[in-house]
Amino acid sequence: MYYLIRDTIVPCSAEELRQSGQQYVAVLTQEEWSRDRDSFDMGIELEPELDVIHNTKAEVNYDSLTGTFLIPDRRNLAEPGSRFAFALDEKGIVFIDGSGTVDTLIAEIRRAKKWRFPSLERFLYDFLEQLVHWDLTLMESYELELDRIEDSILEGKHEANMARVNDIRGDVRELCVHYEQLIDLGQELEENENGFFREENTRYFHLFLNRMARLHDAATSLRDHTMQVRDLYNYQQEASQNRIMTLLTVVTTVFMPLTLIAGWYGMNFRYMPELESPLGYPAVILVSVAIVVVSLVYFKRRKWM
Repeated sequence: MYYLIRDTIVPCSAEELRQSGQQYVAVLTQEEWSRDRDSFDMGIELEPELDVIHNTKAEVNYDSLTGTFLIPDRRNLAEPGSRFAFALDEKGIVFIDGSGTVDTLIAEIRRAKKWRFPSLERFLYDFLEQLVHWDLTLMESYELELDRIEDSILEGKHEANMARVNDIRGDVRELCVHYEQLIDLGQELEENENGFFREENTRYFHLFLNRMARLHDAATSLRDHTMQVRDLYNYQQEASQNRIMTLLTVVTTVFMPLTLIAGWYGMNFRYMPELESPLGYPAVILVSVAIVVVSLVYFKRRKWM
């Protein structure tokens, strides 16, 4: 697909693109790029292997700027995302993509954007913004989910979903890496080393970098929240175990004197006077009950129970 950058993105033919003299956007498959790349006159031998793209980056060449995009799938950040490459100069940008991702993003730009001062820089800003358009909403949903898990932990519910907390932490880590790579790419664009962009329009890249910095900060804060939830869960587990150990210690301490009494009178020495006394048995019972009561009162006052 070929588009001209006017007050919006306007579809055109390859012939119209070459004859118009206007800045353009082209979306080609890998085979189409291999066949038609000389017609774009970018002076590069770019042969991207879309299946082995591992990150988002930009590289400055003598008379072009090339790079790749690896876009995480927001529905499942643990899975491989969309991959595509690009090459641009002052005349326009060519995306090399066989997945349809770029077509979807451009369709959204065509639907939602109309420019008073159209330019390649403004298109790039809106394109990059589309990559992270729903991320703040996604992180807000993660925040609410973590709040619910945190509340369940504080309420002492044992079914707190800590596996989900780990999943969220992994997703946020993927987003942080993605944002860092987009920041690097935005800095390359803002640097404008080859002078492809109008100086007054590099402000769009500065705006994008500011937004990425805010999203990165939000993701970092969310990652810290997952650590706090995990620490809270571990603390609650330790507190629960400590309460159990305290109870077992109290029970053991209460029965230790009774065990001593039972062992003492279980020796059955011949001249133990209590064995012959009719009050011996009731006396031992009373002493045992008194020991239990005194011990419980003592532990209660010391707040050990």
